[in-house]
Amino acid sequence: MLIAVLSGFLLALLLFFCGKYLKSLHFPFIGLLPLGIFIYLLSFLPLINSGQSVMFHYAWVPSMGINLDFRLDGLALLFGLMITGIGSLVFFYAAAYMKHHPFVDRFFVFLSVFMASMLGLVLADNVWLVFVFWELTSISSFFLIGFNNEEEGSRKSAIMSLSITAGGGFFLLAGFVLLGNLSGSYSIREMVFSSGMLKESSWYGLLIVFLFLGAFTKSAQFPFHFWLPNAMKAPTPVSAYLHSATMVKAGVYLLARFTPVLGTHSYWNNSLMIIGAFTMLYAAIHALFRNDLKAILAYSTIASLGMMFFLLGIGSEKALLAVSVFILVHALYKAGLFLTAGVIDYKTGTRDLHKLSGLRKVMQPVAAGGLLAAISSAGMPLTFGFIGKDLIYEATLDTAGNLAWILTGIAFVSNVCLLIAGLMTGVKPFSGEIPQNFSRLRKVSVLLWVPGILLGVAAIVFGVFPTFLDRNLIAAVAQSINNTVVDIPLKLWHGFSLVILLSILTLSLGFILYFLKRGKPFSQKKLAGFESISPEYLTGRISRTAEKFAFRYTRLLHNGYLRYYLITIIVFLIGLVGYRLFTEVPLSVNYDQLSDIRFYEVVSFVIIISAILITVFTSSRLTAIAGMGIVGYCMCLIFVFYGAPDLAMTQFTIDTLTVVLFVLVLFRLPQFKKYMNFTTQVRDGLIALSFGAIISIIALQAFNQPADKVVSHFYGDNAYVLAKGRNVVNVILVDFRGFDTMVEIIVLSIAALGVYSLLKLKVKAPEKE
Repeated sequence: MLIAVLSGFLLALLLFFCGKYLKSLHFPFIGLLPLGIFIYLLSFLPLINSGQSVMFHYAWVPSMGINLDFRLDGLALLFGLMITGIGSLVFFYAAAYMKHHPFVDRFFVFLSVFMASMLGLVLADNVWLVFVFWELTSISSFFLIGFNNEEEGSRKSAIMSLSITAGGGFFLLAGFVLLGNLSGSYSIREMVFSSGMLKESSWYGLLIVFLFLGAFTKSAQFPFHFWLPNAMKAPTPVSAYLHSATMVKAGVYLLARFTPVLGTHSYWNNSLMIIGAFTMLYAAIHALFRNDLKAILAYSTIASLGMMFFLLGIGSEKALLAVSVFILVHALYKAGLFLTAGVIDYKTGTRDLHKLSGLRKVMQPVAAGGLLAAISSAGMPLTFGFIGKDLIYEATLDTAGNLAWILTGIAFVSNVCLLIAGLMTGVKPFSGEIPQNFSRLRKVSVLLWVPGILLGVAAIVFGVFPTFLDRNLIAAVAQSINNTVVDIPLKLWHGFSLVILLSILTLSLGFILYFLKRGKPFSQKKLAGFESISPEYLTGRISRTAEKFAFRYTRLLHNGYLRYYLITIIVFLIGLVGYRLFTEVPLSVNYDQLSDIRFYEVVSFVIIISAILITVFTSSRLTAIAGMGIVGYCMCLIFVFYGAPDLAMTQFTIDTLTVVLFVLVLFRLPQFKKYMNFTTQVRDGLIALSFGAIISIIALQAFNQPADKVVSHFYGDNAYVLAKGRNVVNVILVDFRGFDTMVEIIVLSIAALGVYSLLKLKVKAPEKE
């Protein structure tokens, strides 16, 4: 499993260095990698079907509980097969779609990283590993959404998606830390055994809020949904892969994975039910008001994701079986619809429904794929979508009391809207008379229409033979989510019942409304009045307010003058430390612990004071540098007086180098200019005296505290035993403070990247100002 995950990263690395040398004929072969992983995962079906799971363990940072733990069970296998199966079709499709793009190699680098990250996410069993891959999917999707970076809309959409999903990732990290501390383990499999304790904890409410924020932002739930329609600026293969079949379902996967750990609690179930119901109804209705093919698909995707959260919230056996089926149902038909919309955009140059019609005459294979996806989306009999919608109605009707009718009514309205949206994108562009400007379109490449056909055929095959899929995969998926065996077999026909009646009503009302409107969307002007209260508008207002505050804050505290930075830092320290000293610390001086003042110490002190006065009041830079050098050398003498010759030699070396460097750099500069008046000098003098007084008081108080040698003894006793080093100071710096060194390396690496970016930046002459 580790090799399967790493292979995507290795492919990306190979393409990064060698992709520019590949010709367009070579890029379709990249799809063989996800296809090979798909076949590899298929080999585990018999084992998973028997109720077992496959584990891989490698101790990464065992002292912190961070391990490379991967687990393949029913839920992970379903997502793994979708990621690689649909992924391989998208890779082949993208090879033709992006054929003439100058940066096609870069596109496949990002796409490979995303595939590997998503695969690692669904296979990971350690929450730290989950978080690493979770963030990698956000970062790689940022590059994919903003792939056409010369367009302002693409850049803005990429930043928006990263801001929202990364913000949710921050809360998810907090949730994982809290979850690990409460359960005593960072393994998801072991957390199941602490389920009862976690639900009874006083931290349970905060814990699920953190997880929900991570999942809702990733899976575009209200009010975080607006990043997904904006992300349609990405190339269509990205939309088909990330925003229908894989990435946006990461939140669904996360909560499905943690349902055995934190589910079956009223807070968990009611929250998911309410948010999911509102999101699916809100987005399903909004889809009918869009005229852009990808915008319709985006809102219908949000509605479908809301449906999945809604079912997880219901939490019954039938609901969990329904969500297990609907995850795959949605992936098949939505990826097919996106691929269809992509071909239409690629060949016609537009996605506007008002301009599209009759394309079946020049795109027959594409029309067939769109039709198959649309009828599965509608839930027509003999399709997998029909089984999925029946299970949804069974789940809502299975709830108690009047709530069953409310939930069923919400699901009914949402399904009708989704049916119409599917027909608008999969049927409307191909029906009617073809416009004159589209009648001479060239033949569509095989790689552009075969993936859609295969997805549509799969939806039909699984709809006609649901028992095969149930026995080999779906039962294991439902068992993973429910943590018990779910014995509700999938059937093509359950006999006449209220569920069948609801399905017939859904189809009838949906088709009637579609034909009454002739597949045309409602006018967006009807929604204009609600724009001022939309989450996107309100978020924009908050963002602009924060930007104004940041601008004023920057002008005030980050004005570019080093002396003001130092004044701010020193005054803050004086206030903070001084308040603590004079309010909570009993100030006293034990004169018995102070040694007698010796003659050579007095001489050194007088020299230091004299050198400081010369440095402060001279008008020559070289004289000031010499004065500071004298202060440094006198400090070296003090170190020698008190038995620290090694420190004195270090200080001596540094001071010598500093003086030499300053002289070499500054001796050609002009004389000091007087920028400060007398008032400013008095202010700076008072600040300096106050800070010196605070440090002196702290030093005197240190004499009154008993020396605690526990830490010193620890390092002395363990430096050689644990780190194999005889120099205790070096061992502390290199081994015991390894994280400190690692952070310093990261900071330097970031700085180096910034410098490299500035060096590589190519700015046109008019833009240099």
